[in-house]
Amino acid sequence: MAKTIPMIITNNNILVKDKESDAFVPFEMPGVEHDINIPFYHQFAAKIAESQRHFKLFINSIYGKKYSKNILAIIVPDDTSPLEAIFIKEFFLNSGCCKGVAQMTMGQALSKEDSKYISLSRSSRNIILQYINNNEIKAKKYYDVDEYDVATIHEDAKRIHIDVEYTEVPIYINNFNMNMDDFSSIGTVISTKDFMAKIAVVDVEKL
Repeated sequence: MAKTIPMIITNNNILVKDKESDAFVPFEMPGVEHDINIPFYHQFAAKIAESQRHFKLFINSIYGKKYSKNILAIIVPDDTSPLEAIFIKEFFLNSGCCKGVAQMTMGQALSKEDSKYISLSRSSRNIILQYINNNEIKAKKYYDVDEYDVATIHEDAKRIHIDVEYTEVPIYINNFNMNMDDFSSIGTVISTKDFMAKIAVVDVEKL
């Protein structure tokens, strides 16, 4: 049976679950400069072979030589575009260190208990409000990360989808990057530790 390796693409690096523990080990590509408005992995495209080689060596260092039989379960920021999702899939699939790639957004990983819930998160570019039903994103709304109103977003959460207008649906605040203090009063805060625990074991069938 293929081994699933949980990964998180954060605002500034890639975290990979260690083979021997629940700890996540950071992978950082040498020479990558961070732009506040552009995800760092965009720069992988300019030196794709080199970036893939570095990642393959990194996986080899923590998973050994049988890494090519693994499935990478990649958790991506909630505002990852369809084109970015394609690039992420192709980059890792063609890195030579896995047999398959599965993706889900951070918002989709916030609760394993609730079939319906609302997620709220912050990336390097946006505040992202989502309604998730049976692991599928049914509605999504973006707000400028530098200019937003908490009360407006809270009201928008109540009517983001017709499903939530007449029933009580839990709101989860993704505080993985420890930058969501403004929203702590409107939902259940998921800390970095909580988030890591939730994805230490990922069900690939749901990705």
